[in-house]
Amino acid sequence: MTLPQLMQIIWTISGVLLVVLILLHSPKGDGLGGIGGQAQLFTSAKSAEKTLNQITWTLSIVFIALTIVLSAGWLTPQG
Repeated sequence: MTLPQLMQIIWTISGVLLVVLILLHSPKGDGLGGIGGQAQLFTSAKSAEKTLNQITWTLSIVFIALTIVLSAGWLTPQG
């Protein structure tokens, strides 16, 4: 497996996880996480939203950075 292939796999996984995390967000802090009782894992709704926001921002940065690197062709050999 080459480095560009590995980065494409990470890019795809981060994109899918980003969609799932965005769907978990809700103005009330419950979102789709309330269906399975996942919101009860945290001590409060504020803690859950804060954690969800941090993970979402991190995945967004990873996704955008990989998009730039993969689209610019910096990993393909020149020749």
